[in-house]
Amino acid sequence: MMNYKEAIFFILRQKNKIFITSAVLIISASVFILNSGVNKTVGKIQKPEFDFKIISPSLPEKMNFAGEKVPLENFEVAERIDRELLVNIYWEASTILGIKRANRWFPVIEPILKQNNIPDDFKYVALIESNLLNTVSPAGAVGFWQITPDVAKRYGLIVNDQVDERYNVVKSTQAASEYFQDAYNKFKSWTLAAASYNLGIAGVIKQIERQKEHNYYNLLLGDETSRYIGRILAMKEILTHQEKYGYYIDKDQLYPELRTYQIKINSSVRNWADYAFEKGINYNILKYYNPWLRDTSLTDKDGKVYYLTMPEKGTDEPVKDN
Repeated sequence: MMNYKEAIFFILRQKNKIFITSAVLIISASVFILNSGVNKTVGKIQKPEFDFKIISPSLPEKMNFAGEKVPLENFEVAERIDRELLVNIYWEASTILGIKRANRWFPVIEPILKQNNIPDDFKYVALIESNLLNTVSPAGAVGFWQITPDVAKRYGLIVNDQVDERYNVVKSTQAASEYFQDAYNKFKSWTLAAASYNLGIAGVIKQIERQKEHNYYNLLLGDETSRYIGRILAMKEILTHQEKYGYYIDKDQLYPELRTYQIKINSSVRNWADYAFEKGINYNILKYYNPWLRDTSLTDKDGKVYYLTMPEKGTDEPVKDN
């Protein structure tokens, strides 16, 4: 049995245990509450840090299309251009590919436009239409210039099961040039001529007569045609001032011009793959340089003349098997 002193000591020890346990619980609860509060505070006031910044670039003070002034003092026009500039600046992969392909194909397109007295700015029409790819639209428009069957027929392009010259960049650029000239003769405005490439000459005439307005920027048009000139201007601005908009592409990363020569064809070809092997290339390479060949053979009973584009020796050799 404990004496008086032992009993007091036992009671004090128990009180210490209770105090220590209580203190630990209080401290733990305080830390939990404090952390919870800090986390909530951080979530509310601390902003994430990024390695980049997103900006809205200013519009140029002046812009023109084919020498025709763009009325940037009109807020609605300025906002149209601003929209297309932002879309294409921040659509990075597509814009980079457009820049790379332009280095290859603009040298082909530019002299054809010049020969037809079409302003150089019209090369950007092909860029926004197809990003310089031989694409096919849901409406059946084809090639760099997205030419429809009716327009192809009007400007003398051959379109059949074996040959589709809408895929021929030289012939389709010539056809597009003739269209632009016809449209300009009608409207006396290169801007309206370009817009009509989207809406059609008849479509533009209809809106001019309905609205009694001859200036593209004052016409109320559908969304696609309303944006059309802005898209052209945006790509012109970006390609002309690439580094201003953050595009730093080394020259050796641009797609090089193709070194080619022409072969005249005025008779049938039974099999294009066999023909390609005879010329030291393969069917894949033949079709890359001549995407207007739409079948594996060519029937030419009337002796019509075609010109095949071929790679110069050593510039596009077939891959050899190991």
